[in-house]
Amino acid sequence: MLNFKPILFVLGLVLSKLALFMYVPTFVSFFSGTPGFLDFSKAVIITHITSFILLSLGRTAHFKLNVRDMFLLTSLVWSVASIFAALPFVFINHISFTDAYFETMSGITTTGSTVLSGLDNMAPSILLWRSILQWLGGVGFIVMAVAILPMLNVGGMKLFQTESSDWSDKTSPRAKTVAKNIVTVYLVLTLLCCIGYILTGMTPFEAINHSFTTLSTGGYSTSDGSMNHFSNGAHWVAIVFMFLGGLPFLLFVSAIRKHRAKELYMDAQVRGFFFIFISTSGVIAIWLHFHNGYEALDAIRVSMFNIVSVITTTGFGLDDFTAWGALPTVIFAFVMLVGACSGSTAGGIKIFRFQVAITLLNKQIMKLIHPNGIFVHRYNQRPLNDDIISSVVAFGITFFITIIVIAGALSAMGLDPMTSISGAITAVSNVGPGMGNVIGPTGNFEPLPSAAKWILSFGMLMGRLEILTILVLFFPAFWKG
Repeated sequence: MLNFKPILFVLGLVLSKLALFMYVPTFVSFFSGTPGFLDFSKAVIITHITSFILLSLGRTAHFKLNVRDMFLLTSLVWSVASIFAALPFVFINHISFTDAYFETMSGITTTGSTVLSGLDNMAPSILLWRSILQWLGGVGFIVMAVAILPMLNVGGMKLFQTESSDWSDKTSPRAKTVAKNIVTVYLVLTLLCCIGYILTGMTPFEAINHSFTTLSTGGYSTSDGSMNHFSNGAHWVAIVFMFLGGLPFLLFVSAIRKHRAKELYMDAQVRGFFFIFISTSGVIAIWLHFHNGYEALDAIRVSMFNIVSVITTTGFGLDDFTAWGALPTVIFAFVMLVGACSGSTAGGIKIFRFQVAITLLNKQIMKLIHPNGIFVHRYNQRPLNDDIISSVVAFGITFFITIIVIAGALSAMGLDPMTSISGAITAVSNVGPGMGNVIGPTGNFEPLPSAAKWILSFGMLMGRLEILTILVLFFPAFWKG
């Protein structure tokens, strides 16, 4: 049986913390004399009251969560938090709840797709709230990827199971210490990113917002022009910290604890991520220089920025890469699916799953050459058992089926093939911008029908929670116990 009382209690705790973060833009609007104080105050009160009710209903002397509870709770936390986090958008921007929920789900899943325009003249409180949502979503996913998904064996994540993935009484203190260390690294990198942006000419408000959305690989900006609004120096700062946001944060903690920076590069994921980033950036830079007439340094900057923005699923805009030609479009479609490292803030399929697939392919080829040979799957010097391999394969199949289903649903609503396919990919991969004239890097998702926005919101949630975490809830066997 599902333990509903603990689930309600945890939801109450999450909403109580969400309400506390709402105080930040509330105070900003009050002390700056800009719009939003009363609107945020209403959202805070509603969230606090709901939190109190859930905490009261869920209070129990025997607090215990099993694996089935964790599947349901993980999905509910992101879904319910998005409902209440959407309230300020409804109250301040006077948009429909559909648009508000889409914007919030995009923010909290660090996707970066938006339905809002006129950002340059928007209330500072709502701009800051968008950035806070992405920052919270980024660190929330890191902790979930380290502590929860390995325990649930979702999509082969059991490969990264450590003592921090075990929240039993025996290892709980150690696991909580790891989580605190990850949050500390996240805070420090956010601060360094903010300082870097200020040094390149951003105002403190712009720097704070963009540091939140850069490290979380979210991509929300304070300007409709996104990063085009800022200097070339800001672009280089963004490149560095988007790349850092795509690295496994647990390795950051390990490298700091052991005082060995090479801990990062010794990881197979990091090496694979670095290789794809450098190689694709190089190809695009050469293309831009010789085919599109860019100066050499500009070609390197623009190519590296756009590649790292897409592969880390950040989604910052800098030039419309879909207008560069056929080869760049194909490359960007590829990196849009790949994603960065597991245990980072990035979305996508993740590098390690491609590496596991290559390992599996290599074994099959060797078996063809040596039919009687015995070959052991290994990844990062760790054995790959059948459970992990089958989980990775199941994830890959489900990932592409999900994209096909969503793209088909969008096409049925009358959207063109480019918008439908790229919209499905960008939602499930949590990238942000799609391709084409409507939802491309220079457009947004506001023109889409309301039904399409709900489907894409669900796609973002599935992508952020590694798909199978959501899919398991639709099987009757889950509810029968």
